[in-house]
Amino acid sequence: MMTFRPFAFCLCFLIAVALVSREADAAERPNILYIMSDDHAAHAISAYGSRLAEIAPTPNIDRLAEEGALFTNAFCTNSICSPSRACVLTGQYNHVNGSFDLSGSVAPGKQMLALQMRKAGYETAMIGKWHLKAEPADFDYYCVLPGQGKYHNPDFRIRGDKPWGKNLIHFQDKHVTDAITDLSLQWLSERGDKDKPFFLMHHYKAPHDYFDNAARYESYLADVDIPEPETLWDRGESFGSLATRGDNDELVPHIGTSIGSRNPRRSYLGDLPKLYPNEFPQGYDPADYTDQQNTRLAYNAYLKKFLRCVKGIDDNLGRLFDHLEKTGQMDNTVIIYTGDQGFMLGEHDYQDKRWMYEESQRMPFLVRYPKTVPAGQRFDTIIENVDYGPTMLDFAGAEIPATVQGRSFKSMLESGDEPADWKQAAYYRYWMHMAHHDNPGHMGIRTKTHKLIYYYGCNYDGGYQTPAGWELYDLVNDPQETRNLYDDPEHAELAAKLKSQLAETRRRVGDDGSHYPACEEVVQEFWDYDEADRAKAREISHRYLKRRLEELAAGQRNIRTYYGE
Repeated sequence: MMTFRPFAFCLCFLIAVALVSREADAAERPNILYIMSDDHAAHAISAYGSRLAEIAPTPNIDRLAEEGALFTNAFCTNSICSPSRACVLTGQYNHVNGSFDLSGSVAPGKQMLALQMRKAGYETAMIGKWHLKAEPADFDYYCVLPGQGKYHNPDFRIRGDKPWGKNLIHFQDKHVTDAITDLSLQWLSERGDKDKPFFLMHHYKAPHDYFDNAARYESYLADVDIPEPETLWDRGESFGSLATRGDNDELVPHIGTSIGSRNPRRSYLGDLPKLYPNEFPQGYDPADYTDQQNTRLAYNAYLKKFLRCVKGIDDNLGRLFDHLEKTGQMDNTVIIYTGDQGFMLGEHDYQDKRWMYEESQRMPFLVRYPKTVPAGQRFDTIIENVDYGPTMLDFAGAEIPATVQGRSFKSMLESGDEPADWKQAAYYRYWMHMAHHDNPGHMGIRTKTHKLIYYYGCNYDGGYQTPAGWELYDLVNDPQETRNLYDDPEHAELAAKLKSQLAETRRRVGDDGSHYPACEEVVQEFWDYDEADRAKAREISHRYLKRRLEELAAGQRNIRTYYGE
């Protein structure tokens, strides 16, 4: 005969009620769709109103701004793919999450955002470009590109019986942007537990270089002359520093890869005619054209291929939004659109990202959630990619771990007001010294009105030195960053104040130099930048020029610069 136990019955009843309550609570929470493209600069989105807005509109992305909020001062903490993605996933700066460069990873068990969303009752998925070495195992579902992935006929890594990286699916005759959208639509339609809200990280490879758009876009912008930035032609006599120009401008050809022929190691003028011959005159030979004509041809080829990839993203977002509309989920989904960093679109005759200059450091950030986020808001509040994770967790009603360094701005989106104690500067540090695109190691802070950049000019081991230098820009009066004010006596007090603020910010975020002591020794050596420091920097400029010319003469164009002497 079974004995009735009141205590046990009550306990089971309470547990059942709690589980039902938790499931109901989870079901009422919004879905979260985090869309991130690769290298999609804010000034290539028409909602940001740049020189490209009229010729290359992005109506589906713009919809998020019209029906939600747009941030003009969203910044990455390190403008390079893997580190930026690690910041979003962990809510930590790179010196804390350990993803300093393109070898970066976030191990299973530490993929904070996925773990916390699952704990909060969300079904989680990571689809598209991952670009972190470790398996995205903390997601319920993943289907990710190997490394950079391919634009055409892409493969994707999935969970399976074989070890991580060996379980592949293939999309023949598909462009990667279309394939990633197909995969997300399939997961949204077929996901296992539709009683749960979803958290989907939907990551496009596009418009990362080199820019292989889908064939259907080949005619898009074909007969259009792309508007050029003024600094493509005139960088300004006061632009840059000893760090970026060298002594008497001797390093101008060797710091920062170029659009035109300025950089003899790597330029779009050297690369694009071979990759995209249809973008150049038939039988094109650069010897038949002036430097200006060659630069203009390379610039137009670059921008047209880039903007065709952006067009593919925007059109595919239309497909994604249509699905949410038809399934009644559009207004119950927090939709975020961003990039993993910005991108130089010819400004200062620079290509790629990595720089702390505006076009590279700034990220697009747009969010739509009509239930609590009023439409048409525009914020100049400084946010960083370490803040994205806690903000999404806040919308989910999930716990934000103490390990997270970023801060949620959900209340700001809902109220329209910047909190009185909100940060007033973004921290930046690029560690991968002179790798791939000839960018020196540097750090700095960006306030709403000014930017201070410190090029310490060495790698992790304190080696492969380029000259140190400081740059200060007034972003109100000089938004194109053409006049370095660091040595201007009228701005000496401001420079000192910002330098002190940079030191304090480093302390606040925990970048104490202990990660790479030899590098930190160089950072401290040139911090004061007195006459002795400047004299040594000039010597380093001469030494580096000699070294670079010897490398070029020996055909050494892709050496490892970020470790060793």
